Amino acid sequence: MISGGLNLHHLYFLLIGAGWTICLSLIAFIGGGIGGGIIALARISPLRWVRWLAIAYIQLIQGTPLLVVLFVCYFGISILGFSLPGIIAAGVAMVIYVSAYLGEIWRGCIESVAKTQWEAAECLALSRTQRMRLVILPQAVRIATPSTVGFMVQIVKNTSLASIVGFVELVRAGQLINNSIFQPFVVYVLIAVVYFAMCYPLSAWSRKLERRMQFGARPVVEV
Repeated sequence: MISGGLNLHHLYFLLIGAGWTICLSLIAFIGGGIGGGIIALARISPLRWVRWLAIAYIQLIQGTPLLVVLFVCYFGISILGFSLPGIIAAGVAMVIYVSAYLGEIWRGCIESVAKTQWEAAECLALSRTQRMRLVILPQAVRIATPSTVGFMVQIVKNTSLASIVGFVELVRAGQLINNSIFQPFVVYVLIAVVYFAMCYPLSAWSRKLERRMQFGARPVVEV
C-alpha cells in the first residue's frame, strides 16, 4: 500500500489515463497540424475571400474557450440526433482548436521568410506552387519548429478539459481515484508529476531548438 489507500492498482489506472492523454494529444496535433497547414496557406492566398474565411475561422476559434468548443462538439451534435463517444467529441474539439492556433503560428513563420527569398524564387520563373514547395516552405518549417514544439506542451495540458465530456484521460482518472480514496492532495500531486514528466521534455526540446536557430542565424563577422 502507498500513502494510506493509494495502491498499485490506482497508479496503474493513472498510467492508463496518461496513455489516453498522449493519444488525444497526438490526435489533436496530427489533425490540427493538417488543418493548421490548410489555414496557414489560406491566410496567404491571393484570393481575398479565402483569406477572409481563414481570418474569420481563426478569430472565431481563438475567441471561444476550448471548454465551449468541447461542449458544442459533445452536447451540440447530440441535439441533431448524433451521439458521439467522448474520445471522438474530444478529438474533434481539440483538432478544431489546435488548427486555428497552428494555422496562425505557421502563417507568421511563412511570412517571416526574407522577402529576398520570395523575389529570388520569382526571378527563377517558378510558379506560386513551386515557390512555396521548393523555396518558402522548407525555410518556414525550420522557423516554425521551436514554436510548434512549444505549443505541443499546451496541447498536452489542454487535454485535461476533455474530462468534462466523460473521456477518461489523466485528470478524469485522478478524479475517479479520489472519489474512492478521498485523498485529493496525494492524487493531484501525482497527476502534476505525470504532467510534468510528459511536458518537460517538450519544453526542453523547444528551448534547445530555439538556441540552435539563434546560433544558426548568427551573422558571420569578418575580421
